[in-house]
Amino acid sequence: MRAAIFLDRDGVLNQCEVRNGKPYAPRRLEDFHLFPDVAPSVERLRQAGYLLVVATNQPDIGNGLVSRDMVDAFHAELSGKLGLTEITLCPHRQDEGCDCRKPKPGMLVEAARRLDIELSASYMVGDRAGDVAAGKAAGCRTIFIDRAYEAEPRPVDPDVIALSLAEAVDVILTQTDNRTGTRHGH
Repeated sequence: MRAAIFLDRDGVLNQCEVRNGKPYAPRRLEDFHLFPDVAPSVERLRQAGYLLVVATNQPDIGNGLVSRDMVDAFHAELSGKLGLTEITLCPHRQDEGCDCRKPKPGMLVEAARRLDIELSASYMVGDRAGDVAAGKAAGCRTIFIDRAYEAEPRPVDPDVIALSLAEAVDVILTQTDNRTGTRHGH
């Protein structure tokens, strides 16, 4: 089994529009911009041998605010620029009660089954309380990227709080690798 880094999309990999203290996913390709530290950070994780899995709630699909084709275009751009192992998403509305929508762990558990991922050796990196809750429920270590959203609840007991993906990667790569017992350098 292999270790993975599960990454939330909006607010972790790409910038969000923040209105009234809440983050909103982009709805047009021209508004889809990666944070500057994302490509080098993801490359460091890949070089360290981690599988890279994006796990993202995309309720705008279910709410009819953005087409699945547009979200697929965002994901094609992400995959092309970052060389991800997989992108998995929940397209359901917030009120549908599905098993895949974070804070439930469904996306992580299913990806682990498909890709032979050891969840206890993996991390969930996200910018919202639901990301941390999903990671904990799946048995992953969790890293909360604090984007200081004023109208979002704080996560409950993330393992680490970081201010950027680059800072999160620094933490991951300096912790002991459970698979080999070695430490990754910077």
